[in-house]
Amino acid sequence: MLKNFFQNCFNWICENFKKDTSKMLIVTGTLGWILSSLAQVFGILGNSKISSEKKSFLLPQEVMDAVVNVGAFFGITMFTKKVIAKMASTGKIAPQSVRDFLNKNSILKNKVGKFDFNVGDVLPKNSNELTSYESYKNFVTTMGTVGASILSCNIVTPLIRNATASRVQKRYIDMKNNPSVYTYNNSGNMRI
Repeated sequence: MLKNFFQNCFNWICENFKKDTSKMLIVTGTLGWILSSLAQVFGILGNSKISSEKKSFLLPQEVMDAVVNVGAFFGITMFTKKVIAKMASTGKIAPQSVRDFLNKNSILKNKVGKFDFNVGDVLPKNSNELTSYESYKNFVTTMGTVGASILSCNIVTPLIRNATASRVQKRYIDMKNNPSVYTYNNSGNMRI
């Protein structure tokens, strides 16, 4: 039964992502960030060795980290994928066989690079050029997505996360040092 489940999952993944592996990278990467963020938050909540005071500091910080991690990864990788896919579909970037085909047709040659032009629509069906174009588009969007994910995970996310964590930490310290500035509700919890 478990073998059938995994086989069905594998078949679904192959069917849905075989022509666009960059989409699979974005979906699985975003899902990975969401699951790791949830694990971090639930790990803090469920850890009895962490005091309530520390939890009140750590939880908002971890939730903010999750928002930054997921948002930066998804936003940067999706934007990159769309830009590269558009460049490929308009013919701005294309394999040599497709360029040769477009250059042979003078009407098409003038449309290359225009926003409303789609190379996939003008290539003959079941042709080597169409196969080459689809493989190329899949390859460049996948490589662009990989590059964007590296950029977002290793450069952009830590910069944003450190800046937001620093602000949260400074505010928390300020609240502890100046409690009279902040107001409390009837149950004794600080209103921010």
